[in-house]
Amino acid sequence: MAKGPQKYPDASTAYWYGRTYPGSAMESNVGVIHTTEGMTVPGYSGGRDAPNFTALPDIKNKRLRWYQHFDVDRSSRALVNLGGGVETNTLNALQVELVGTCDERHAKTWGGKKAGTDYLFWPDAPDWALAEMGKFVRWCHDHHGIKMQSTVTWKPYKKGQAGGSYGANGVRLSGKQWQGYYGWLGHQHVPENSHGDPGDIDMARVLAHARGTTASTYTVKAGDTLSSIARQHDTTWQQLAQLNGLKAPYTIHPGDKLKTK
Repeated sequence: MAKGPQKYPDASTAYWYGRTYPGSAMESNVGVIHTTEGMTVPGYSGGRDAPNFTALPDIKNKRLRWYQHFDVDRSSRALVNLGGGVETNTLNALQVELVGTCDERHAKTWGGKKAGTDYLFWPDAPDWALAEMGKFVRWCHDHHGIKMQSTVTWKPYKKGQAGGSYGANGVRLSGKQWQGYYGWLGHQHVPENSHGDPGDIDMARVLAHARGTTASTYTVKAGDTLSSIARQHDTTWQQLAQLNGLKAPYTIHPGDKLKTK
């Protein structure tokens, strides 16, 4: 029997598929995060391959607009689920699609659109978006017991490249590991699947927001600039430089820890 509220507060049911595809009853104990690799809420083939939730970034107002497609404790349909396999969709997995991309080819621009303004490149998501995800993770914990933990490595997407998260990536769980997992995973971790989304999203920061333990520092990654870090933390590169005592030419290196507030 399902426990806890089945509808996330303020989530729209404009795209509800629970009647067309009633799914299987379950008790959610793992969350699986996808990215849509698009800029709008997908049609999901009329619900045939829909998750439980879709989160659409409202960048102007710095919030996520949530759409719910199935009850929390009903199986959804966004994973490959092989007959006679370990069960993916139907094994207590709450699934969330984040509108946007994890593909590094679209890290800055995509189809004439600009990342951070017109869509989100989730590995560089601004802190407000990670905080909104954290609120959802906290709600799932408080009302459904999904653990606020992730004990896996989140790899960058790099589709078709060595070391990427697509296919046999070294972090995909075995059937036995999947059946015994509690906490949060990405599509890249699910057995019987080959997709690599949501890339190296900052799940540690999401969980810190969920726990209320967000730190005011950021660890520089390869490819970061003061401007990109500032965008993620709703500030300016000038304010970051001043806060951290940086002078021209404002050089930063991977592994550096910067104060963000």
